[in-house]
Amino acid sequence: MSDETDLSYETDPDPAQAFLDEIAVEYRSDPAVEMGTMFRSPGLRVGGRIFAFLGGDQRLIVKLPRSRALEAVDTGTAHHVTMGSRTMKEWVAFPLDGNDLAGTLDTWRHAAREAHNFVARI
Repeated sequence: MSDETDLSYETDPDPAQAFLDEIAVEYRSDPAVEMGTMFRSPGLRVGGRIFAFLGGDQRLIVKLPRSRALEAVDTGTAHHVTMGSRTMKEWVAFPLDGNDLAGTLDTWRHAAREAHNFVARI
């Protein structure tokens, strides 16, 4: 086995799903975390509650504390999530940057960790 990082997602036709799968590996040893669905999209749950899932247009949608969600939107890293006419206060979407897949994966991992830590406490 090589010591090189697996960059197979760079040729994957669905890098968003590949990223979610890679993120899920980090929680393999945590019995409280499992794969689940939110609005028929794959996601991750902790204690039965979704903390991250794939949204349309290859976005990772996560639940963060309201102040952190606003900060991510204000810095341009994430976007508000709107359901119908309602903007969610704790859910934000991190887009996939096709020009920087490695950077996207790092951002998504960090966002998923923050979301996991937040949802595990509520």
